Amino acid sequence: MAKSFFGAGYREVEIGEIITLARDKPFVLECGVSISSFPLAFQTYGTLNARRSNAILVCHALSGDQYVCGTHPVTGKPGWWERMVGPGRPIDTNRFFIICSNIIGSCMGSFGPKEINPATNQPYGLSLPFITIGDMVRAQALLLDHFGIEKLFCAIGGSMGGMQVLDWATRFPERVFAAVPIATATRQSAQNIAFHEIGRQAIMADPDWCDGDYISQRKYPAKGLAVARMAAHVTYLSEAMLQDKFGRHLQDREHFTYGFDADFRIESYLRHQGMSFVERFDANAYLYLTRAASYFDLTESGRRKLADVFAGTKVRYCVVSFSSDWLYSSVESRNLVRALNAAAANVSFTEIETDKGHDSFLLDVPEFDATIRGFIDGSAELAGVDK
Repeated sequence: MAKSFFGAGYREVEIGEIITLARDKPFVLECGVSISSFPLAFQTYGTLNARRSNAILVCHALSGDQYVCGTHPVTGKPGWWERMVGPGRPIDTNRFFIICSNIIGSCMGSFGPKEINPATNQPYGLSLPFITIGDMVRAQALLLDHFGIEKLFCAIGGSMGGMQVLDWATRFPERVFAAVPIATATRQSAQNIAFHEIGRQAIMADPDWCDGDYISQRKYPAKGLAVARMAAHVTYLSEAMLQDKFGRHLQDREHFTYGFDADFRIESYLRHQGMSFVERFDANAYLYLTRAASYFDLTESGRRKLADVFAGTKVRYCVVSFSSDWLYSSVESRNLVRALNAAAANVSFTEIETDKGHDSFLLDVPEFDATIRGFIDGSAELAGVDK
């Protein structure tokens, strides 16, 4: 166990497993900077079988972390995919060995802006080199090497986690039997790049951001990060869900205040989401991770045809989208499926009807659970994974 300072109050929290990677050979980031002996925090669930053939890599989204299930050390709440991962659940820890690492660039123990730079003995802050989705995946590959896992049974993840899954399956196709990209895209759209830029500007406009040096100055851009989270959170939901859950209902009052307090329930909800996010996330990490998502493009900015990216692949794909997701719409998933079909890949596609928006993969959507369970069980039978 290791300790890390976290959040606006700089509370010291216990972080679980941390491995030091690239001890013997420098790790060259895609931006051209080499790093060595960097930390990667991770959690595992279940047992690796004797053949090391039952490993499932769960890739978390931008605001997620390695705590897929169990109690989160910062929030005290259940892990972010507790309803999907566990004994007897669609991703069954009685049968599979589940690995989830905190992606590099993030803020729960892995190499990121708030970790200490050994050269200065100060937090990296904005001196951290830029990180890409590909860098995250290659770091995860080093973690698998540590476990002696030559080939994943499955890589699965939603949103930015789905981008990692796609990078895994195209960068290391020989190391992945099955891939489940959920509510994601092969590249970031202009609209999503725009939303991320709004969030970054909100953070950088906060006087307590201190040009990224807020930790050493014992400050924190809580207001800016909260606004960034509020804007992003709206994109995770659907208009129908917002209307059904909140409508125009007032918050703990019968009449307008004719002021700028949170008159409406939706306003109060977004303020709560913003401030609770501040308690568990690092502002500079938000900058780095949104930039990493914006850079993601499997076609390398159009230099490659998407179908060519998947040429000759033997990876078995299950692509999942949600009908009310407007952040990564089903159009994006269909474009992916068309490219996979053009490459003669083994692919199934499910668009799930729900009004819960982008976050559907984190919520109670029985058809989604059944889709994942069915694909994983079927793939395990084909792969000969031990029960």
